[in-house]
Amino acid sequence: MSVENLLKNIQSLLSFLSELKIRNEQLFYFGLICLGIAVLFLTLTKTTSVQVHGVNAWYKPFKFAFSIFLFAWAMGWYCHYLTDFNVTPFNWTIILLLGFEILYIAFQAGKGQLSHFNISTPSYSSLYTLMGIAATLVTLYTAYVALLFFTQSFPNLPVYYVWAIRFGILIFVIFSFEGFLMSSQMNHSVGGLNDNSNWFIVGWSKTVGDLRVSHFIGMHALQVLPFLSYYVFKNTKATLIVSLLYGILAALSLVQALQGKPIFSPKKTENKVSKE
Repeated sequence: MSVENLLKNIQSLLSFLSELKIRNEQLFYFGLICLGIAVLFLTLTKTTSVQVHGVNAWYKPFKFAFSIFLFAWAMGWYCHYLTDFNVTPFNWTIILLLGFEILYIAFQAGKGQLSHFNISTPSYSSLYTLMGIAATLVTLYTAYVALLFFTQSFPNLPVYYVWAIRFGILIFVIFSFEGFLMSSQMNHSVGGLNDNSNWFIVGWSKTVGDLRVSHFIGMHALQVLPFLSYYVFKNTKATLIVSLLYGILAALSLVQALQGKPIFSPKKTENKVSKE
């Protein structure tokens, strides 16, 4: 990359940040705080040895903080397009409820304790329940935002971009509610007990089905689909097809996990190589 292109990219990023701050100052700063905290948690994975279920305890709060940072900035950007929508209650719902989630997950990580699926004491059970309620309320509020995008018209926006936002939020909501499936069995694994791995940062299981895969894919439709539509496809038909395929990918990864199959198995790969 040339210096000129690098400067253009930096300028574009600064313009985006400036515009986001104007559109939704509350979610801009909340997202920025979440990003800073995420960097801190990632640093702690390299400087501490506390583990939960075989992986460094700080990976989980890092993933949550970074994911909430992306969610806050995406919704801060999209909600600007809505008419007759009071964004302030929505902002504070996100800040207070998801902020609570990050704090509790980090608190438990520091103690080397589970945050999710932890009902070992009445206090932990109550806090886990509160996390579930917090996530549900945020998802329901986001579902209402999705409804507004499907019922309102946006004459000043490209049609393909509007459809990408609609499907991005819709798929996000559907696979956010997959959390109920994990909570119902007190386990994110199928075929093992909360099986984890050291696979990159995500830590998805390499040996059994992992419900977090489809949860991750589905929830990040919120950022992926509008980005691809606006910057790459610039076409309504292509956006609709890709959105459908993306939803199918998330669904298939869920089916695969429910069958107890991992998304990636190094053993199979090694066997294949040895046979060849």
